[in-house]
Amino acid sequence: MKIYDVIILGAGASGLMCASHLDKNLAVAVVDCNSKVAQKLKISGGGKCNITNVHVSEDNYDGDSEFVSYSLNNFSKDDLLNYLHVNGVKPVVRKNRYYFCKDSSDEIIDILKKETRYAEMLLNTEILHVEKKDGLFEVKTLQGIYKTKKLIVATGGKSYKTLGASDIGLYIAKSFDIKVKEFTPALVGLTVQKDQFWMKELSGLSCYVNIHVDGKILKEEMLFAHKGISGPAVLSASLYWQKGNIAIDFLPDDNILELIKGSKKLLSSVVPLPKRLSKAILEALHVEDVECKKIDSESVKKLQNIHNYEFAPAGNFGFSKAEVCRGGVLSSELNFATLESLHVENLYFIGEVVNVTGELGGYNFQWAFSSGVTCANSLS
Repeated sequence: MKIYDVIILGAGASGLMCASHLDKNLAVAVVDCNSKVAQKLKISGGGKCNITNVHVSEDNYDGDSEFVSYSLNNFSKDDLLNYLHVNGVKPVVRKNRYYFCKDSSDEIIDILKKETRYAEMLLNTEILHVEKKDGLFEVKTLQGIYKTKKLIVATGGKSYKTLGASDIGLYIAKSFDIKVKEFTPALVGLTVQKDQFWMKELSGLSCYVNIHVDGKILKEEMLFAHKGISGPAVLSASLYWQKGNIAIDFLPDDNILELIKGSKKLLSSVVPLPKRLSKAILEALHVEDVECKKIDSESVKKLQNIHNYEFAPAGNFGFSKAEVCRGGVLSSELNFATLESLHVENLYFIGEVVNVTGELGGYNFQWAFSSGVTCANSLS
């Protein structure tokens, strides 16, 4: 039976980037349950893939900051852009911060395919179990058993089940007594409790907000949805929300007291939001929609909560709507400089299967690429 130098479990962003940076003289195989590689890269960002962000630091991640920063510095956003540029791809910047493929996510996928041509792609191969015998890893699949000297687990998280996503990576880790944090949905919409049902009635409306949660401030668009609230600001906020209150500033670029000063207009007309939304917020704040000059001091006090509307979400939209997962193999179980298990020699974990999750905006792909390169460099 053939013995590989390296087997990578998962043909996603981290697995392929890792394979692309390995010594091409190594016998490498990439195992994936899908019939094609990079399926999540393919569909993300409306098919144009939000690769990374203009501003990337460990502060954009839920995870051990020192652990995260090592890989981000080892293969930075600039290193990634240079890697793409050398291979003929020039991403475009949207909203002054998001890097996307210009025409299609195939641009970056084609690079990864080209750079991994030396490796065997064992696709349509479902992973069942992994064991280590006599210094070799045995990867048991429905299609047979594959042996390797070194094993890299890049199986991702549980979101996008339609693309074959599962928690097989955590199952493998636990089978070697490696500590994990179970996956939970992240970058996902939040459901609301009865007092905030007014938000569901505004489904389809959006506005720019600041959301305060767990010491973080997320600044982006919020979308009102049938189930509650969503949109970029909420998705990033969901990364840091476990339970308890969040607070929304509906007018982060204005001061409500300045807006109403000396005005003869109705409050709902002065608030620079869609009329349906401004009326709904006033009602939620228990402020009557009167002429600004007629507002009493008690209502003024309530009105200021338009900058600090505080409430506790009921939950989230679940794995089926989540962009990524929070949780994974604990970073304390891995060597930060190599991503190798501290307890099982030659066993590595990279990408989303590690307990590192980024905000919305290309941060998770950046982590996938950076951790993949960190691991590959340590093997080379």
